[in-house]
Amino acid sequence: MKTLRSPDHVRLIELLISARETAGLTQQQLAARLDKPQSFVAKYEGGERRVDLIEFIAIARALEFDPARAVREIAAAYRS
Repeated sequence: MKTLRSPDHVRLIELLISARETAGLTQQQLAARLDKPQSFVAKYEGGERRVDLIEFIAIARALEFDPARAVREIAAAYRS
């Protein structure tokens, strides 16, 4: 199953971008919190790469949102 740029993947990316913007962070600032290059954030936000579960948890913590809650919301939308 191809997941890059699928509607579900797009929703995940939109959630992560929205969370970053709500936190008032630039890609560079988030990347610094993750100890990653800015291109790491740019690539997943641009849909060029997927985020695995461990990365998702790290991103959520860096953005100070509950990764478990986000997964529940994503799963609920997926069932719809």
